[in-house]
Amino acid sequence: MQLTHIQKLTGQIELLSGLHIGSGNTEIHIGGTDNPVIKNPITLEPYIPGSSIKGKIRSLLEWHLGVVAQTDGHPLSFKHLKKLDPKLENKAKDLLKLFGGAPDGDIDEALVKEIGPSRLAFWDCSLDSEWAKQMNDKNLLLTEVKMENTIDRIRGTAEHPRNTERVPATAKFDFNLTIRVHDNEDLIQTVLVGLKLLELTGLGGSGSRGYGKIEFRDLKLDEQDIQSRLQLLTLNEAA
Repeated sequence: MQLTHIQKLTGQIELLSGLHIGSGNTEIHIGGTDNPVIKNPITLEPYIPGSSIKGKIRSLLEWHLGVVAQTDGHPLSFKHLKKLDPKLENKAKDLLKLFGGAPDGDIDEALVKEIGPSRLAFWDCSLDSEWAKQMNDKNLLLTEVKMENTIDRIRGTAEHPRNTERVPATAKFDFNLTIRVHDNEDLIQTVLVGLKLLELTGLGGSGSRGYGKIEFRDLKLDEQDIQSRLQLLTLNEAA
């Protein structure tokens, strides 16, 4: 197995609805929000962690492939391959090539060598500087606070008010990932299916309440336009 190329996929993520990716801050400050978004500790600008994108795409691809029941809800790994329908084996191997998988237990060494190291590296997505400048020029904040509550069905009154910080719709983030190519393999189609699934299902928390709708813009693979491939992709074709 030889590393023959490293592809770079770049573009932007545009928010079509407010996005909440929590900071994990367990403290509640006076005048603060219950659920702050994650921010760069230096610039205090919100960003999207690469780990959030990677985890969501991997999970969606495993659901799309139909292997979640065979893995008992755990991430797809080497030990699960023998449980799968032979028709799914090659696509499952592609997922392991892209995202990696622990070769635990009694694993065929030839299989470990065939799959090799994980190919994908997701980088944190920083806030687009031009969008941030437009907001600053208008004296607007880079985040918003959304108030929510539950409704007592009998009394018709609001209860348990809470507030959640979100990055507002129209915000843009710089997106990039790299794909290590071994022996001139081509795994970009699986990556594009993952991006399409992410567009359709959303990113971050509270997706069922309308948060996290995104769209990828200006995608380029090694500086060559690939946006049209994503736009024309249907999940039926990708199955």
